[in-house]
Amino acid sequence: MTQPPIDLASLSPELLRGKVAMVTGGGGGIGLATARMLMHAGARVVSVDLAGRSAAEGAESIECDLSDSAQVTRLFAAFDAAHKQLDMLVHAAGTTRDGVSWKMSDEDWRSVLSVNLDSAFFLARQAVPRMRSSGGGAIVLIASINGERGKFGQTNYAASKAGLIGLGRSLARETGKFGIRVNVISPGLIETEMTSGLPEVDRQRAIDETVLGAAGQPEDVAAVAMFLTSPLSRHVTGQVLRVDGGQLIA
Repeated sequence: MTQPPIDLASLSPELLRGKVAMVTGGGGGIGLATARMLMHAGARVVSVDLAGRSAAEGAESIECDLSDSAQVTRLFAAFDAAHKQLDMLVHAAGTTRDGVSWKMSDEDWRSVLSVNLDSAFFLARQAVPRMRSSGGGAIVLIASINGERGKFGQTNYAASKAGLIGLGRSLARETGKFGIRVNVISPGLIETEMTSGLPEVDRQRAIDETVLGAAGQPEDVAAVAMFLTSPLSRHVTGQVLRVDGGQLIA
């Protein structure tokens, strides 16, 4: 079973009116759903992704390898040329290279840590001064329940997502005095391109772990990201919010 899509027409276009958001991984999955949802709520969105992936209609698109510090620096220079402020950053870009630890290559380990975790640090290092100068902002990092519980065959992925949780909480402590809120979303099984290659037996096992009996949609995560970037969560920071259908309580 899979949850039905969320009707974006029900969102108020005034909630994020006048705000500017940067969304990574905006060419698909959770990033694309988040970009669309933030735009429906009134925000201007800059979608960041690798070459060849289309952004949400109406979003500005910038190509960038987020694992490269120099490219992230150039990304923000391009952003500054077009925008006077950065109010929200949602980091949804990520990758997997699964394999048991004793057979994992250095490249498979390093590439996943670099794309998933190093990128978040590079982005935050650029975003925080900009948000600080404009009086505050909101950062949301997309982790995973596998970063909380571990997962067979995903030592690299689980380590990178656990790192995002520690990074997010540390950033929240560092930046709260500047009016910047930092939170982490920890999804379970979400129907995306990344999870579409799962063997059916593994997919069904993950669904059976939930108490809702269903896989989530990218919009389920995007809705929480919208909440965490909006004034509705003005007193929420340093938190990890699970969007997992109850997988970790089942």
